[in-house]
Amino acid sequence: MAGFTPVFRLALLGLGLALAAPVQAQVETREGIALQNQILDLRRDLDSLRRGGGVVAAPSAPSRAPAASGDLVQQLLGRVQELEEENRRLRGRADVADNNERQMRAEIEKLRGDLDFRLQALERGAGRPATARPPQPGPVAQTPPAPAPSSAPRTAEKAIADGQAALARREFAVAEAAAREAIRARPGARAQDSSLLLGDALMGKRDFQNAALAYDEAYSRNRQGARAPEALIGLADAFQGFGAKREACETLDNLRSNFPNLSGPQAQRAAHSRRRAQCR
Repeated sequence: MAGFTPVFRLALLGLGLALAAPVQAQVETREGIALQNQILDLRRDLDSLRRGGGVVAAPSAPSRAPAASGDLVQQLLGRVQELEEENRRLRGRADVADNNERQMRAEIEKLRGDLDFRLQALERGAGRPATARPPQPGPVAQTPPAPAPSSAPRTAEKAIADGQAALARREFAVAEAAAREAIRARPGARAQDSSLLLGDALMGKRDFQNAALAYDEAYSRNRQGARAPEALIGLADAFQGFGAKREACETLDNLRSNFPNLSGPQAQRAAHSRRRAQCR
């Protein structure tokens, strides 16, 4: 578990920041309400001046003699503008805090999915072949029977082929197991294929967060390979699966930048994904 300490630290840090953001936004909202009340008071003073032509003492200098109506109106107008500007500034800070909170929550969800995936991989990787049971001695007059030959594990290529066949049959759990078996077998040149198979199987199971991790791993395996666009499209679809539309659009923008000449079924899938995410 020591290898996952940075992930836990990142998750705790992100959670702290995400919990702090609403408090900051709440404080700024109270400040904004107070400023709005001051603006309304000043506007009432201005309306009173305009209706009665009288004099209202400036709030910043209560001990001085009343100023002329024209000067006081200008002072009040200036104060109103200052308060309105302060109100806009506070609203902007509140919007920034809300946006940071949304981003932090998305990061926490991604870290949580990453942690779950790594823990599952650790648990599955710990399953080593069981030690062969020693042959039991038979009768003295008989020769001990030869042990039955154990079935050889599938190669990575065979596991990928079987997983793709299961995927076509919509047997997503079988396809996932085959993909993980291929990944554990260190498939070398087929590493991207095995990660893509895992992502497709998890998408079929609607496990969108772990599917996003699998697609991201597939893309990282070979960023310029023939299946790299497929990995990016799958990643964008997985993001949409758990509501991260902004990340989905950023992924599709990355796809457009890196593969501007995309055509055929991949181009159609990318266009469909952009429409679903309502990307600009």
